[in-house]
Amino acid sequence: MKNYFPFLSWIGELNARTLRSDLLAGFTGAIVVLPQGVAFALIAGLPPIHGLYAAMILPIVAALFGSSRHLISGPTTAISIVVFSAVSPYAIPGTPEFVQIAIVVTLIAGLIQLALGLARLGALVNFVSHSVVIGFTAGAALLIGVGQLRHILGIEVFRGASFGQTIWRLGDGIGDTNMYVLIVGLVTLISALLIKRIHKRLPNMFLAMIIGSVVAYFMGSEHGIATVGELPKGLPQFSVPNIDLQQMKGLFPNAFAIALLGLIEAVAISRSVAVKSGQRIDGNQEFVGQGLSNIVGSFFSCYAGSGSFTRTGVNYSSGAVTPMSAIFAAGLLMVIVLFAAPLAAYLPIPAMGGIILLVAYNLIDFHHIKKILKTSKRESSVLLITLIATLTLELEYAIYLGIIFSLVFYLNQTSKPRFVEIAPDDQTRKRMFRNLAKHSHVNSCPQLMIYRVEGSLFFGAVESVADEMHELFSRKEKNLLIIANNINLIDTSGAEFLENEVKKWRASGKQIYISGLKLRAREFLQKTGFSEEMGTENFFENKEEAVDEIFPRLDQEVCKGCDVRIFRECERV
Repeated sequence: MKNYFPFLSWIGELNARTLRSDLLAGFTGAIVVLPQGVAFALIAGLPPIHGLYAAMILPIVAALFGSSRHLISGPTTAISIVVFSAVSPYAIPGTPEFVQIAIVVTLIAGLIQLALGLARLGALVNFVSHSVVIGFTAGAALLIGVGQLRHILGIEVFRGASFGQTIWRLGDGIGDTNMYVLIVGLVTLISALLIKRIHKRLPNMFLAMIIGSVVAYFMGSEHGIATVGELPKGLPQFSVPNIDLQQMKGLFPNAFAIALLGLIEAVAISRSVAVKSGQRIDGNQEFVGQGLSNIVGSFFSCYAGSGSFTRTGVNYSSGAVTPMSAIFAAGLLMVIVLFAAPLAAYLPIPAMGGIILLVAYNLIDFHHIKKILKTSKRESSVLLITLIATLTLELEYAIYLGIIFSLVFYLNQTSKPRFVEIAPDDQTRKRMFRNLAKHSHVNSCPQLMIYRVEGSLFFGAVESVADEMHELFSRKEKNLLIIANNINLIDTSGAEFLENEVKKWRASGKQIYISGLKLRAREFLQKTGFSEEMGTENFFENKEEAVDEIFPRLDQEVCKGCDVRIFRECERV
């Protein structure tokens, strides 16, 4: 039952303590989403109420059917922009026709996401490496933080400005900073930090917003301190989307892009928070949760949404324990819209900016960034590329670019299996095999080369392995023993390459032997006929058996005059 209804896995954990924590986190989240829901709907070309509808319905469904305990779904900047670009060719923004098409696109995107989840394609998110997630999170945090500076400084920045343009405009207009606005933002930010230090369980962000609102109220409205403003009233009503099959066919490519972007955003955010919380994310279940949230949302006048970096960060930082926090946030938003909409007029935008700035800072995982930069150049490159791309490109392209570079580095690594020459160390009692490059006192046999191959032998690695084998073929030794314990995969190209090498070596009076090949790889070689070509007598279970069987096949006259004598068998000569 938990596979179909994942909320059964955590609903039993609810108690007075968790409900209190989730309720406080939900209340903070409801306050945060008020201006965002309105703003994102306007970005998508929709009336503001539809952004609030999405913030009410989507989080509930995603929380019940997703796998993350902290992810908050709903309207987002990236999805809003894509929805606008997808629907605007078909209708004028803001019109009822535009709204209907946006809802149909949401339904199609949800169906695509659900289908991918039911097809168990959630494993696709495994290609989003940890470094990509860390870099994307840090970049998004910088975007969020810099975007909020204009609200804290009171400097006008045109809508749609890039990261660089925003920085330039803020720097150019720093002399025009509204000190009253700045004081409200700083008071809110400092209050949140102090309250957190005084008592970690207090809802520091919510209390800080109240303090900021009080300060703004006593300053007066004549100093240019913007507020959220009075919100429209009303709850979403059930209505069936106006489905036109011909129109749906034309909207499918755009809906597919929205679906993919939504999944990437949701899973990337889930994983980034899971790194901090220690939770394990089920990609398939997250796909299902996002798909169902958009499908159900389309029947309640919602437009497409996904996981929100800002609100998820607020939710986690506010002490949320279970997905009930998302349900509380949505429910409280309904209550606010119904009964307390006029109070939103007193909530200052600079106070919101101070809180979101703190959330953005907390999203940057400095610990793991330092660790990655110190330990791996490859992972560091992926992290920095993703970070820079997030700041300079559209968010979805930043993720794609990070994934592509992760795969490029991975394929580059796996396409070059390591060849390590080893030999018995006659100075040890058990004559342990040592790496010749690391142990200069260990000698190799004049007739038998022993190489441990580390990596898979597939089509992408054939060229690299061919270069290594060419070097070995040119050596004077006539026998090669390949230690294959670390060869995890051999495909058709790899099997054909081995077969050709065996024929080449035999034609020159040389021989190749293989030891320790894993069962799966050996069965594949048997199916391809390679084992028969090479001869089953040239396959061995382990190094010791291989040396014992190969030694009598060596030139015994050479052995008699050899002074290396590294094998136990040499003592019999």
